[in-house]
Amino acid sequence: MKIQESGEMYLESILVLRGEMPQVRAIDIVNYTGYTKPSISRALGLLKKDELIVVDKSGYITLTEAGEARAIKVYERHKVLTEFFEKIGVDKETASADACRIEHVISDETFDKIKEHISK
Repeated sequence: MKIQESGEMYLESILVLRGEMPQVRAIDIVNYTGYTKPSISRALGLLKKDELIVVDKSGYITLTEAGEARAIKVYERHKVLTEFFEKIGVDKETASADACRIEHVISDETFDKIKEHISK
């Protein structure tokens, strides 16, 4: 299933927030990302429609199995690319910002080669 870059960013945000708090709600994503409530609400509706998240009656958001797999993939790319950029001398903040943009478009082949290279 093809989802937009923003959808992947929201999945990644839910994954990160879940590691920081017991339960995640839309307002937590608003505070974490800085995006507006309407933007978050629309994105969550699309992710729910695509069966990547479940929102319970109390507004708590859970990643489905497919959503979690996608979030983990994107987050791994973010971490590996950030590490790679830092290793070649890019400052931490720039490395993370660039990784965030690239993680959504880099091919599996190129990503695997970067992972292979930094593990040496």
